[in-house]
This record gives sequence, C-alpha cells and structure tokens, in this order.
Amino acid sequence: MKNFNRRSFLKKTTLSTASLYMATNLACSEENEKTSSGGSYMGDFAAPKLETIRIAIIGVGDRGYGHAKQLASIEGTEIVAISDLHEDLVDRSVTSCIEVGDGRHQNIARYFGDENQWKKIFKEVKLDIAIIATNWNNHAKMAIESMKQGAHAFVEVPIAVTLEEMWEIINTSELTQKHCMMMENVNYGREELLYLNLCRKGVIGDLLHAEAAYIHDLRVQMEDEIRGEGSWRPYRLAERNGNLYPTHGLGPVAQYMNLSRSEDQFSTLVSFSTPAIGRNLYAKKNYPKDHLWNTIDFKGGDLNTSIIKTNLGRTIMIQWDETSPRPYSRLNLIQGTKGTLAGYPTRVALEGGVPGATENHHSWAEGEQLEALYEKYEHPMYKRLGALAKKMGGHGGMDFMMLYRMIECLRKGEPLDQNVYEGCSWSAVAPLSEASVAQNGMPQKFPDFTRKKWAQTNPLKIIS
Repeated sequence: MKNFNRRSFLKKTTLSTASLYMATNLACSEENEKTSSGGSYMGDFAAPKLETIRIAIIGVGDRGYGHAKQLASIEGTEIVAISDLHEDLVDRSVTSCIEVGDGRHQNIARYFGDENQWKKIFKEVKLDIAIIATNWNNHAKMAIESMKQGAHAFVEVPIAVTLEEMWEIINTSELTQKHCMMMENVNYGREELLYLNLCRKGVIGDLLHAEAAYIHDLRVQMEDEIRGEGSWRPYRLAERNGNLYPTHGLGPVAQYMNLSRSEDQFSTLVSFSTPAIGRNLYAKKNYPKDHLWNTIDFKGGDLNTSIIKTNLGRTIMIQWDETSPRPYSRLNLIQGTKGTLAGYPTRVALEGGVPGATENHHSWAEGEQLEALYEKYEHPMYKRLGALAKKMGGHGGMDFMMLYRMIECLRKGEPLDQNVYEGCSWSAVAPLSEASVAQNGMPQKFPDFTRKKWAQTNPLKIIS
C-alpha cells in the first residue's frame, strides 16, 4: 500500500545506526513491560458473538485477493469494503467476491488511488473486522487504527516490524477489547496440526528442542519491481540484517511448546548472519550494470540462524534464507524425551519404534509408513475441514482453514486460535535478531508482552 521514494532510500539506507536504533527500541520495550496499558488482558479473550461478519480488506495483491475470494465463500460473511492503491486490483477482488458470494456481497465499497484511501473505510462503512494484507511496514498502523475505530484486526505476517509497534498493538487491543490476530496460516497445515495433536497426547514425551525455518528462494521477486512484493520486499534485505521472516516456522513449534500460554515463555535470543553475497551476485548476473538492483548494496546476510532459549530451558533454532538456491523448507522439527517429529519430508522417530513401521528410533518412519499414525492421531479439525480446505486451496488448504476458523470463532463468540501476544512474540524475533547480529551475537531478552500473565492463558485446545 505504500510507495517508496527510491532515491531517498538509496541516500539514507545504512546499517551504521542499527545498534543505536535497537538499543533505543529495546529500552522502550522494557518500559512498556513495566507499565499497564490500562485495559484488560486478552489471552483467552472471546468477543461477543457476531451472526454476520462485515469485512473490509485492505490490500488485495496476490495475498489479499486470495483472502477476499475465500472469505466471500464462507457462510456468515459480508464483504463491505475493499481497498488498494490500484483500481484494477480492487475491481478484480470485487468481481470475485460477487461471483462466489451467493448474492451476499452486492454493495462493496471501493477505495483506491493513494495510500490514505483505506482510512475512509471507517468513516463511511460499518464493519466488524479488517483484513490487512499490505506491505510489512503498514501492518501495525493499520491494525491499530482498525481497533481504535471499533473493528477486530486480522494482520498478515509479521504483525509489526518493531518492538515499539508491537507494544502499541497490545496496548490498543487491551484498551479497546478488540482482537488483533496475526494470520499465521502455517499453524493450519495438516502436518503441523498432526504434530500439535501428537505433542498434546504426550507421544514424544517432554518437549526439549525445536527447529523452525523459512527457507524460500525469492530472488525472482526482483523481477516485479513496479507492483507486488518485488516493489518493496527486496529493500528489506538491503536495510536490515537479521531473521526477517520467522513466523511461518516458529508459529507451529511455539504452539507445540505452549509458549506464551500456561506452560512456558520466550526468554532470550542470540543471532548470527552469514555474509551478504547472493543478492548482489544475482543482481550482477541478471540485470544491467546501471539497473536499480545494481545500485543497491544488499547488506543483510544471505542466511540467518537464531537460537531461542525459553524459561524452562528449552531451545529453538530458527533459520531464514530468501536468497540461496536450495529447496523450500520450514524444518518443523520438535524433539522430546520419547521421540522426534520432523518435516521436509514428514518423518517420525519414536523410542521403541513407530508401530507397524520401524523397530526403533534409529530410523525414520515416513511416507506410506505413517498412514496408521495419521489414522490414529489426525487432528480432529483437519478431519472435519481438511477435504473442503484442500478443495478451496491456498497453500494446500491451510489458508482456507485459517480463514474459516477466524469466522467460526467470531460467530460462536469463542477465543481465537492465535492471540495478540503470540503474534507479537513470534514477530519479535526479527528486531531482536537484528539487535543481536549488530552486537556480534549478544543475547537479547524477549519482551514479556503478557506482562507476566501468560501462565493464566489456556493451552490451545485440540478442537473438533
């Protein structure tokens, strides 16, 4: 939603002030932790039931367009407004919503033309929730304004980019008693839901260690430098050096471990980045010497590895790499005292072996060997919604299942599957990792966004 002044960017971009900025940001975070928002804790918050959910969607590029079309197909929704910089993208989404909505979405307000059009929605349209699918730097301000204007906010990942923004989101949510959920779709993947169920049932014993990642070669985005993610995302790799996109891998393993809920909490983080080589080489190889991408120094390391330690002493390794030529992976590994669950490919090792598949923990059960395990431990929500979600699509169905659950919880007046504190804690890895990298791997203390109330929050239920 936001245009970038590229000339200004090239003049101002530098990592030399990173340490000073991070130190100030962390100091602000510590002060926020000590000061009450004056509102009420949102850990298990359930909003009053809404029979029909009136929805505004801000940002309808590829991601927002998919959300609009799928939300319009879910019973109990009414798409009331769509906003984007580009008129053709608004028109495309409006048309799709009308086509799939069985007559429910006939009067959709359209907003386009400049980056402030979205603000008019709250003055002109009555809505219940705002879906925010814009560039990262806009997430926090749009979520905060949505809540202040009386709407629940549902925000694409990450929920915000600075700790100060995260605290403002939390304070606003507590004061307004409005949900602010980061839409971490990977928590609704079939493998992730299976592993959550296995962890809850104690199949791998006490949890000790997890590994999470976002390994995804996105250099191709540089081709889309006018519109879409290529018009803003590559700049992040030039101005920031850290673990910039942690939540897809971290979200699921954090919920396996009950982090920020009843059992355990994030404690400290250390982080290291490799040299920054790949993006500069890619630009040199694929673009003319005087092209924009060859006038920018991509200073952020190609791969970042961060290690988190929790209050209970558990560890989580998180890796991020959007540059290297390697297959996609989120790792998705969770290790316990009785066995280990791993992803890419889906594998299980249990002490004493996986029944009907392996004799001991020295070999993995995978592929067809896991059919009996799925039969016994398939997450009940996936049993109920998996076939429909797969048909509706969106990263194999996880997008649809996430959106369906959001609407279902609001209509039933139940707590959401992901609360505001989780969204902020998972997103906090990015600024904390930047601070650690800038200080040669010095440990960084996680803010306790719950202000020591996390133990009051129930674990995520294995809902049917």
